[in-house]
Amino acid sequence: MDADGYLWYQGRSDDVFKVAGYRIGPSEIENCLVKHPAVANAAVVPKPDAERGSVVKAYVVLAPGRHGDAALVAELQQHVRGQLAPYEYPKEIEFIDSLPMTTTGKVQRRVLRLQEEARANHSG
Repeated sequence: MDADGYLWYQGRSDDVFKVAGYRIGPSEIENCLVKHPAVANAAVVPKPDAERGSVVKAYVVLAPGRHGDAALVAELQQHVRGQLAPYEYPKEIEFIDSLPMTTTGKVQRRVLRLQEEARANHSG
């Protein structure tokens, strides 16, 4: 709501974000990641970055029997690069056991985004 009482719809704050001037839609990147056989689920959020404002960060839940390491990070980054725009690949990938979900089974990107903002505010 602005000073004159008008309501302005800005869209879902946990969805689209900007990286180096590009609009990023996280669901497209998430869908690309989950097509990789090592990935069970994924969530993409902006990670605050001093140079670019923010960078693309992916939280990845691995498929059973898979282990996250530097080689898999590079493989997943290349997987996304090969299918989407160059600026959409995740600069950082963090492997986690599970994603925060709503009771209806939707990923709560907001929880992860706030976590990244808190980390950025406590470092440096």
